[in-house]
Amino acid sequence: MHTNLPMRIEHIRQRLRAHGALPCHEHRVLQSWVQLRSLDNRYSKAEDFLPKAVRAELPALLAELEGLARVRSRHDDDEGSSRLLVELADGQTVESVLLPRDGLCVSTQVGCAVGCTFCMTGREGLLRQLGSAEIVAQVVLARRLRAVKKVVFMGMGEPAHNLDNVLEAIELLGKEGGIGHKNLVFSTVGDRRVFERLLQGAVKPALALSLHTSRAELRAQLLPKAPRIDPEELVALGEAYARATGYPIQYQWTLLAGINDSAEEMEGIVRLLSGKYAMMNLIPYNTVDALPYRRPDMARTAEMVRALHRRGILAKMRNSAGQEIDGGCGQLRARTLVRMDLPC
Repeated sequence: MHTNLPMRIEHIRQRLRAHGALPCHEHRVLQSWVQLRSLDNRYSKAEDFLPKAVRAELPALLAELEGLARVRSRHDDDEGSSRLLVELADGQTVESVLLPRDGLCVSTQVGCAVGCTFCMTGREGLLRQLGSAEIVAQVVLARRLRAVKKVVFMGMGEPAHNLDNVLEAIELLGKEGGIGHKNLVFSTVGDRRVFERLLQGAVKPALALSLHTSRAELRAQLLPKAPRIDPEELVALGEAYARATGYPIQYQWTLLAGINDSAEEMEGIVRLLSGKYAMMNLIPYNTVDALPYRRPDMARTAEMVRALHRRGILAKMRNSAGQEIDGGCGQLRARTLVRMDLPC
């Protein structure tokens, strides 16, 4: 079954249909998988509800789903976050992060093609796409460890570059997965296709846009392979999506000391976001020895948040999960690959 391709939700549905499943049977099986529920429910037992051929196929199917993702290593901090290095069925690894308050950050690609200069993930480029079932498998894996009520597509990879698989995963999580639509957060550096496609789905996620600077030329330097969308246009596209869905846009701004933490940049944020249905997340950089960027002073960051509040901009300081364990996005995978390359 599609052994040369990453598994997609549609592959699972086709496999069930080939054994006589109707949409109601598909729903029961997928709901059982993603919510860790029994196939029996209050209305009927699986043996009375599911076709015999489907029941016969389930052990092999569920074993295959179980093998989509496993925890290679786990790294906890003192603030309730836990960064997981997740091994996929082909041996590749991605990162997921259990967040406080029942959140989970998942990866959508192995590697990334955007090449943000401050991110470890993009240094090796894009290795492959994750199938929608592999994305959902990260949620299933996390739910075996703790409750998951919010999923952010903010881990390794650029979701806009794997749009079909990410949207398929979002639809499953918003239906069979039991997660509120506004608690599914699609994070992107910005791609014009996203603003159209996300509105077409039955499940419309919240949107997080990686802004990082109010200056187009600096953004092109920091995100060298991202689509060329000026900050003004990106915010205009985001505002239209926010008004259409009723969810505020979360703008992400990784603070790099001496680069995008100036008073001029704060004025740029005020100019861009005044009157917008939006929230600004200021994220102090998680310092990586191999990269030239540094984390700004925390007192300075706190003052920036207060200054934005005084100007009418809703802003929060967000810590990148994994600060205490040197676990910024892509670092666990990078350290593991380095260890694998070392002589015995």
